[in-house]
Formats: sequence, C-alpha cells, structure tokens
Amino acid sequence: MTVTRILVTGGAGFVGSHYVRALLGPGGPSDVAVTVLDALTHAGDPADLDDLRGTDHFAFVRGDICDLDLVDELLTAHDQVVHFAAETHVDRPGREAEACVRTDVLGTQTLVDAALRHAPKRFVHISSDEVYGSIRAGSWSETAPLRPNSPRAAAKAASDLIALAWHRTHGLDVRVARGSTTYGPRQFPERLVPRFICLLLEGRPVLLHGGGQDVRDWLHVDDHVRAIELVRTLGRPGEVYNIGGGHERSVRDLTALLLNACGADWRRVGFVADHTVHDRRYSVDCTKIHDELGFDPRKDLSTGLAETVEWYRTHRSWWEPLLRRAERGEGRGRVRLRS
Repeated sequence: MTVTRILVTGGAGFVGSHYVRALLGPGGPSDVAVTVLDALTHAGDPADLDDLRGTDHFAFVRGDICDLDLVDELLTAHDQVVHFAAETHVDRPGREAEACVRTDVLGTQTLVDAALRHAPKRFVHISSDEVYGSIRAGSWSETAPLRPNSPRAAAKAASDLIALAWHRTHGLDVRVARGSTTYGPRQFPERLVPRFICLLLEGRPVLLHGGGQDVRDWLHVDDHVRAIELVRTLGRPGEVYNIGGGHERSVRDLTALLLNACGADWRRVGFVADHTVHDRRYSVDCTKIHDELGFDPRKDLSTGLAETVEWYRTHRSWWEPLLRRAERGEGRGRVRLRS
C-alpha cells in the first residue's frame, strides 16, 4: 500500500489538531502518515495529540514555518501540505500585528516556495471567512473581492493571494478552504464559545459587547474538518471553497443557547459598550462545496453546543489553566473577546 505523507502545519491548534485526529482515527483513511509542524506560540497544545504519539503514522516537530532550512528538510519527506499555521489572536497594531504578517504572509511564502522546490503533490491552504470582511445582506461567494478589516484578516487574505498566485504562476496544486466561525471541544478559551462556557461553568458572569448584535455562521469543528478533507481529496487545483455551518445567529442568540446548555439565565450576563471597529456580519455562500464535493454540515447548533458544554464540564483540568492564561493575556491589554 502506498502511503501519502502529509505535513500539517499548525496541527497542535484547535482545528488543526481535530483534523489530525480525524485523519489518524478509526474513521480516517488507512493510507496516510502525518507530521505536525507547530511552533506552540499561543493556543497550540501538543498534549491534544498525546494519544497519537508512538504510532508509526504520526510525528511531531516543534518549529517555525518561517525556518527555511527546517521547512526544506520536511518538504523533502512529504507528499502533501495542509497549512493551518497562523496567528489567531492579533487584532492590534504594533508588534503583535507584525507577528501576524510574519507568520501568515512570510510563513506561507516560505512553504509554497519549498513546495515548488520539493514537488509535493498538493497544498491545502486553510483560510477564514474573515478575509471577505463584513456583509450587510446576502453571502459572499468565492469570487467576491477580499476586503479584510482587521490586521489578522488582512494578513490571512495576503496569504491566500500568495498561495493562489503560486498556483497560477508556477502550477502548484493549491486548494483554499475558507471556514466560518468554528466551535467545539478543545478550543482555547479566548474565543467566545469556550470562554462563555468556562465562565458559566465556574458560576461567573459573562459580558456581551455592543449588545451582542454581531452575526456569525457557527460551524462545528467536526463538520469543518470533514469539509477540509473533502477539499484535500476531491477539490480542484486553484479553487477556493467556502465552508459554512448553516447556523447564522447573532452573538446574543448564541448566548441564549449557551445559557440554556449551562443551566444559567440572563442574570449572569452583563452588557458593555463596544468601541472597537470590527465586522458586524460574516456570511459565506457554500453552494460550491455542496455541488462539487457533496458537503453539507451534519451537526445542528443546539446539539453541537450541548455536546461542547458537556465536554468542558467533564474536562475542567484541561481548560482551567488555559482560562487563567487567557485572562492574564487580557490583563496585558489584548483585544476584546473575539467570536
């Protein structure tokens, strides 16, 4: 049996680790071997992959995607790249935004250059609906112009364009997956869903900024991972695929679902004015991935949130120290909680 060797960058992060576990789990393909490359700079946790260590089809390398020598060495031994690695928590100008540009833009350029030198057969670039910016009505299709508004989204949009340019100019087999707002177990508690769950389970209040009117399409991580694997295996070179959950809700409506799942009520919710500039509504048109690759989300929002709450309820030892880390990060003046 021929084994496909896949390098997964950022594979210790939230969606990346779920993807690796899906590939190497009981329902995954039997003909793949995975190497995770992750710098473990923020939300990456190698412990999430501990149960895969020691198997013949898994390896972990701690390193930076901007390290040209390391990337060259790894690409010589792999057939495909699935590129998750990105800065996920930067929305401020200055040195933190500089880290975003370095990782997302320079890191992607380092990877695609190495992919050309060492001829991997496929490069799957993981992006986000944030690259389109906010939309008042309707949904962005894959051909919509990119109008990112935050430093992180701008860096991610630039990395998309770099990867796609390497396809058009050099023929590299690049496929881009743009997922919507993702939630599920093992998510670092700086994002809205895990943060609210952790605080509510501790009996503490949560705060809604600006009345909770921002609207997102909520996508369970299992559906996100399944869609990425369809893009890797069945997608077309040079194409972009939007991935949505089909569950467009305001943050206020989502909070109501979380309160119910955690056995709490609105007395635990505070409201604060929102003085930041951010995207009010994300919405992507998922017709293409449905028609071409047969993807439809399977996890309804109420069930997905209830299962996620139950996971956090039974894994306090996992998230309690991470919540403390996230709170210390806020104390250093980081941006408000993001959805």
